[in-house]
Amino acid sequence: MTPIIEAERLTKYYGRHRGVVDLDLAVYEGEIFGYLGPNGAGKTTTIRLLLDLIRPTSGHARVFGIEAWEDPASIHRRVGYLPGEFALYDRLTGGQTLEYFANLRGGVDPRYQAELIRRFDLDPGRRYREYSKGNKQKVGLIVALQHRPELLVLDEPTAGLDPLVQQTFFELLRETVAEGRTAFLSSHILSEVEKTCDRVAIIREGQLVAVDRVDTLRDLAHHQVELRFAGEPPVAAFASLPGVSDVVQDDHALRMRVAGPVTPVVRAAAQYDLVDFVSREPSLEETFLAQYGREAVEVTNHGR
Repeated sequence: MTPIIEAERLTKYYGRHRGVVDLDLAVYEGEIFGYLGPNGAGKTTTIRLLLDLIRPTSGHARVFGIEAWEDPASIHRRVGYLPGEFALYDRLTGGQTLEYFANLRGGVDPRYQAELIRRFDLDPGRRYREYSKGNKQKVGLIVALQHRPELLVLDEPTAGLDPLVQQTFFELLRETVAEGRTAFLSSHILSEVEKTCDRVAIIREGQLVAVDRVDTLRDLAHHQVELRFAGEPPVAAFASLPGVSDVVQDDHALRMRVAGPVTPVVRAAAQYDLVDFVSREPSLEETFLAQYGREAVEVTNHGR
């Protein structure tokens, strides 16, 4: 497999403040790679280092085999980039904004541009300043996609998008890699990368704690389930179920953690006089704290 992105002991400090520390990472041609972590973990710093928007304190960052700081222009020509925060020209319409960036690229296929506008349901005649956050995000995504780059680098790409538009984005992402291109996207939403990514790296406090396939990552997720009964909760009936742990009774309610499918819990609950059933997937931060405490992070990195 051909590595498109390579990081070797990549480190960035902002004065005495940590950015990222000793990152070793490889992203291969034709895969969708998810970069997961809570806000402030170092995701944006990593992306900026890869694109030579900032310089590392130490280590190496290579894209297409090119050291990022040696020839960033040749890298940028082949990349479609969506920053986590961006501001465009308020007085231009959405269509004029897309044409401006298309011209900077030396032109794009107008049919593909029109297809992206249609699929994202963007009104190109409105001024950028009149757009909602979601519509501004659509403009940014079309800018990144419209020249069919070899590598997409997307920082929190679904921020502000409604669920239907998110589905459109995921479809376009799959079409991108089906053509042999590569995508690197950062996110703090576990369910988002589960739908789309082949492999995922987890970063916490500037350090990688895991790099794995998504099907392995799914095993980390525990659902938080709360059952409320009309009468006395049957604690023993749920404490013995496979995948159930940390069962706590609170008056007529039971709270528990469920690893894997919640089907056994649903079937057991159906046998009793149930008043309410709530199932919540934990946030990524909660999953990290449960699976990768500070000691585990240190052990993982010392063992590399």
